[in-house]
Amino acid sequence: MNKIAVLPGDGIGPEIIAEALKVLDALKADGLEIEWQEAPIGGAGYDAAGKPLPDDTLNLARQADAVLLGAVGGPQYDTLERDLRPERGLLAIRQELSLFSNLRPAILYPQLADASSLKHDLVAGLNIMIVRELTGGIYFGQPRGIRDLDSGEQQGYNTMVYSESEIERIARSAFDIAQVRGKKLCSVDKANVLEVSELWRETVDRVAKDYPEVEVSHMYVDNAAMQLVRAPKQFDVMVTTNLFGDILSDIAAMLTGSIGMLPSASLDAQGKGMYEPVHGSAPDIAGKDAANPLATILSVAMMLRYSLGETAAADRIEDAVGKVLSQGLRTADIAAEGDKTIGTKAMGDAVVAAL
Repeated sequence: MNKIAVLPGDGIGPEIIAEALKVLDALKADGLEIEWQEAPIGGAGYDAAGKPLPDDTLNLARQADAVLLGAVGGPQYDTLERDLRPERGLLAIRQELSLFSNLRPAILYPQLADASSLKHDLVAGLNIMIVRELTGGIYFGQPRGIRDLDSGEQQGYNTMVYSESEIERIARSAFDIAQVRGKKLCSVDKANVLEVSELWRETVDRVAKDYPEVEVSHMYVDNAAMQLVRAPKQFDVMVTTNLFGDILSDIAAMLTGSIGMLPSASLDAQGKGMYEPVHGSAPDIAGKDAANPLATILSVAMMLRYSLGETAAADRIEDAVGKVLSQGLRTADIAAEGDKTIGTKAMGDAVVAAL
């Protein structure tokens, strides 16, 4: 029996997780051996236990075979001390579970080609996998903080740091993925100005010798951002640092029509993962039955495929999402003129019906 830790979080998190659980319920009724338990994280964790990652939540996540996360954050928590803010819970669980490999696919469903901000011929058939290092880099580097200078002003500082072993393990993760896709990998850095990127590039080139079938290229991050909106289909798999991956994956998200369509996976060395939509907690639409649950539902498909070995069930979910889109059903974020706009709950029901 596969066990899932379900962490709804804040904002629209509980709403979109509810729809994902409808899908899991339907699959369970069809014989999928799976069970789950919910726990608070983020702002909900602070409200429940005074910290964004409660001890009970972390213990549940450690014991589970996979973790399904909604979203964290909300304006009501902005005045908390930095270590108590919802986002710190997300960073902490990634680090505590050693989820170093973040997979962010940018796939354009043909039914949504007109929803992309780019011309149809530039994005038709788009299928990119961005592999982002998730537990190192400037988000975790020390020293960091805000200090008072002798001049009387304050100075903020962060440290971007990567060890050779950290770079090698994310590179191997990306090469393994490229090996079973298009055998094409682009490593993104800023080696012209950053020493940490020099080591990144050298290490990727060294690891590449173990993957002779994979074509490797390097690109500076500013050029990679430009190329994503100029000719995105030149990319198959991209691998990059925590900071650069954060930015580039959001750019890639808009190529697909809406960030509300994109799932993600964060994996450890053994393939255990945490699965979540790329979008945030969207507090402005929370409670309005307006959020798009498809990214979360597709995150469930990734979870079944990558951590639980249930490929057939994953295929069923992805096929069902395609059927719903072919029916012309849309939440507001992906709706065009003439489409039928439905709410969060109705979209979840439609996916279940399409199963």
